[in-house]
Amino acid sequence: MDGGNMSIEIYNVSEDIVRSMAQTIFDSIKKQGNAEKLCLCDQCQLDTICYALNRVEPRYIVSNRGITRIDRDWADRRQTEADIAALVYKGIRQVNHNQRSNAVHGDTEDDHWAFNKPIFDIPTIVGRLLDGQTFAPLTGVAVELRYNGEIVLMRSTNWQNPFTLIEHTPGAYSFWPVPLPADAVDVNKVISYSLKVESPNYETMIHHFKIPAVSVIQTPHASRSQDRTFKIPDLYLFPPGEAEQNG
Repeated sequence: MDGGNMSIEIYNVSEDIVRSMAQTIFDSIKKQGNAEKLCLCDQCQLDTICYALNRVEPRYIVSNRGITRIDRDWADRRQTEADIAALVYKGIRQVNHNQRSNAVHGDTEDDHWAFNKPIFDIPTIVGRLLDGQTFAPLTGVAVELRYNGEIVLMRSTNWQNPFTLIEHTPGAYSFWPVPLPADAVDVNKVISYSLKVESPNYETMIHHFKIPAVSVIQTPHASRSQDRTFKIPDLYLFPPGEAEQNG
């Protein structure tokens, strides 16, 4: 096998379609006045997208040719999009009915940050935690996002760190870190983060990863890092070994 092929990324086209459809629906509800007073805060939007993604068949590609093939094969594309739209609407109501108790719901503003200054705008960070023996998604486990060994402050109060995995989005975690200050615009930097998971039922896990970033000028709502996603591969937790169990 040619080792160079291992760098090719596998891409789930369904995720783009779900995200695009969800954003269109969120914007439409807001534009029409949101008569049902649905919560469309950052956290509820993300939970809705997760709800839909967990119920949509993934469609993976490895090239632009793959995109063309998928578009050709989807003879019933309109029906597919209609099904996804129905899932998004159902997800909005399910999420509103089971809102996270530890989130601040409602509209939020980026008023924590000084505008017109250079920053590294960090995308949302998402991933899944699974049991290493059963491959089942985990719930009730807390995940910490760290930078330079410290807990990372989130961009909005609707986002938590540590993040506790919950039942209606099993295994899925997400973070939206604060921007990092930069000395100037158009500066390239690789930012090192880590995930830490501690649980009495599993061995402690620390996963290091890096996010490339380019500094920009921070302006109100101009740079929506939340619309970009850095996806971490599935991570697996294993029960303690015999040494830990026998203390």
